[in-house]
Amino acid sequence: MSKTIAVIPGDGIGPEIMTATLRVLDALDCGLSYDTVEAGMIALEKHGDLLPKATLDAIAKHQVALKGPLTTPVGGGFTSINVTLRRHFDLYANVRPAISFPGTKARYDNIDIITVRENTEGAYLAEGQTLSEDGEVATSMIRNTRKGSARIVRYAFEMAVKKGRKKVTAVHKANIIKTASGLFLNVAREIAKEYPQIEFNEMIVDNACMQLVMRPEQFDVIVTTNLFGDILSDLCAGLVGGLGLAPGDNIGEHAAIFEAVHGSAPDIAGKGVANPCALLLAAADMLDHLGMVEKGTKLRDAIRDTMANDRDHVTPDLGGKGSTQSFGEAIAKRVKG
Repeated sequence: MSKTIAVIPGDGIGPEIMTATLRVLDALDCGLSYDTVEAGMIALEKHGDLLPKATLDAIAKHQVALKGPLTTPVGGGFTSINVTLRRHFDLYANVRPAISFPGTKARYDNIDIITVRENTEGAYLAEGQTLSEDGEVATSMIRNTRKGSARIVRYAFEMAVKKGRKKVTAVHKANIIKTASGLFLNVAREIAKEYPQIEFNEMIVDNACMQLVMRPEQFDVIVTTNLFGDILSDLCAGLVGGLGLAPGDNIGEHAAIFEAVHGSAPDIAGKGVANPCALLLAAADMLDHLGMVEKGTKLRDAIRDTMANDRDHVTPDLGGKGSTQSFGEAIAKRVKG
């Protein structure tokens, strides 16, 4: 197939890990073309806008984007670029796989959990946030809708069926937040009945955190609301060695953006030591999304094989002596073979 995707290299280490990732995609012979556009600090400096219209237009045109980490300036009234992208394209499903890989310093070696997080409502709404004039009382609103809850839960179950998963766990706080979290849980119970082949479990969020640390093997797919999903997906990343192995998929009906979850790490930018795995794993998820499941699997297998058997070429954060480029080249050689 032939497909053009929007590519956003990003800030800091973004261009380095994007170069390595595109090198691997080219070696996979995916038939992809790249429309490179800008966002973040580099776009602000060049165009006076963190998220230029040309970038939004490219994502809308191609419907698929691969994105490096972006920096949103602290203060100055700047809105998070990632939040802006999610709202602009209604990317309601944030999918965060956490999979164990060899050669990491992780505490577990058998993790395979996917967190499906509602991405557009809940506690992260900008509306309803107030601070009293005397600065003593801060108020924020949580708003979940039946539509928003239903489409994220249905996405989780449909994904479970498609990927051959066995169990979906809905994580909530309906015992205390009886309206907002209660609505989500009730909708999850209703939709679960439509998928009798998938085991359904429900768990209060504080218990879910404890259970993830004590017995993570009991989880398969987790579906939850925005704030809880943000926290739990990072917790799951910690189980497999950190954000350096954490891809993030932002899916909507008309667009999908695949990204490395970690930050732009300006302290190591230009040193050639950044681990490209999070962006490579996001690229593998992108290939799945584009219907190239075999190539996505081949990419993940090549990453695993390189980490297990080619320690000289992996980056220092994984205990190796290699560079971003050497890590990418080692993976590229494997996907060619």
